[in-house]
Amino acid sequence: MKVIRGDLIELALNGTFDVIVHGCNCFCVMGAGVAKTIKKVFPEAYKADCETVKGERDKLGVISYARIKREGREIWVVNGYTQYHWRGRGELVDYRAVRSVMREVKSMFAGKRIGYPKIGAGLAQGDWKIISEIIEDELRGENHTLVEYAPNI
Repeated sequence: MKVIRGDLIELALNGTFDVIVHGCNCFCVMGAGVAKTIKKVFPEAYKADCETVKGERDKLGVISYARIKREGREIWVVNGYTQYHWRGRGELVDYRAVRSVMREVKSMFAGKRIGYPKIGAGLAQGDWKIISEIIEDELRGENHTLVEYAPNI
């Protein structure tokens, strides 16, 4: 796993990544964290989220996605359903869902440049050590990069 500091969205818009992946809950909200920014900048990704069944527990571990064209570039934005809801304290991330999401990302986007934030370790309060090991395992052999948020870099 490569690690860089910057803004995932800006890096995608500037052509650093072909695919960006972020974690979502199963309620079609995208109201906080990087999801909120994705909803604003890439409304197509939010539309893809809203085309899934709101509150459906079976979404855990699957993805929805949007193919987005901006300034002659193509960006795929992947909504990975890695947590059921956003309410309450404690770990909200589902580690099996993270594994399944990353497996599906590799299956669909092998050979692409993939970027992501600390999926499941922010608002979902998961253990980044566990999550990063899952991502490393599932995206082995792919060009994938963790973007640690640092604005204006």
